[in-house]
Amino acid sequence: MQVSDGQGGAVTSYAYKASLIGSAHRFELTDEGLSWHIAGRSGLWRYDEISAIRLSFRPVSMQQHRFRADISRVGGGRIAILSTSWQTAALMAPQDSGFRDFLVELHARLAKAGSRAQLTAGLGVKTYAAVLASLALLAVAMTGLLIRALLIGEFAGVLFILGFAALFAWQVGGFVQRNQPRAYSFDQLPRSLLP
Repeated sequence: MQVSDGQGGAVTSYAYKASLIGSAHRFELTDEGLSWHIAGRSGLWRYDEISAIRLSFRPVSMQQHRFRADISRVGGGRIAILSTSWQTAALMAPQDSGFRDFLVELHARLAKAGSRAQLTAGLGVKTYAAVLASLALLAVAMTGLLIRALLIGEFAGVLFILGFAALFAWQVGGFVQRNQPRAYSFDQLPRSLLP
């Protein structure tokens, strides 16, 4: 959401609840920098102090369509911003347009300030390699089970394995594809990692 700061500058803000208990995490983009208020703490990071941004797709059981931005500061410190907010004990509400608008504006302000922040998308390279290795091992095991079921004529087992494999590929395939490690630029944000 954009509002005027009363001095002619525009302030873009975003807030979400990371848990049912506690206050909302609030962020504002001001002319001075990124202002944040989290769990009774607050601060202001100038745009030239922001050293890195990592965008990723992070679904959870309560919300299959959740995105995350990790913002790091020179000299230490990291802030996580999520695209969902807890509403009740059983409901996480997506805040797609607010999250997307806030991140697009943050990147625009960083570019305008001449930032040299490292912009990355997806998982880290080592984490992504571990995910791919685990998936390869799972594929080998499932193929072995499928062959065994075919050899002994257990066609119900064959159907179960094929159904499970299709569901798994549908659920995990999007996660793996969206979170492929890559770099991006201030003017070319990865669409697959923004709601």
